[in-house]
Amino acid sequence: QVAITESGGGLVHSGESLRLSCAASGYFFSLYTIEWHRQRKGHLRERVAGLMLDGKTDYADFVKGRFTISRDNAENTAYLHMDNLEPEDTAVYYCHASRGGATYWGQGTQVTVSS
Repeated sequence: QVAITESGGGLVHSGESLRLSCAASGYFFSLYTIEWHRQRKGHLRERVAGLMLDGKTDYADFVKGRFTISRDNAENTAYLHMDNLEPEDTAVYYCHASRGGATYWGQGTQVTVSS
């Protein structure tokens, strides 16, 4: 069982940066694939970035070159560093951990980008 808690959201201006954190409880955090998703108001939840167990990363086209996903297994924490934020990035951001058939979501953290 893994409990996920996101933090680091807030209100920023266009062009600024934020770093979101995804703290996980439980054992064997390093064995979980980590993803970040977001849900903008009036839209379906969409996948933003993923970090595989082999260290490979992938990003949605709309964040490539601006967002970076990483993890610190010693701290049981994953991150999403977001640069050059745009108003269109305003959303609730969710961390997702998965291993085999088990998936875990956090409660989300709000990111608001003003123009």
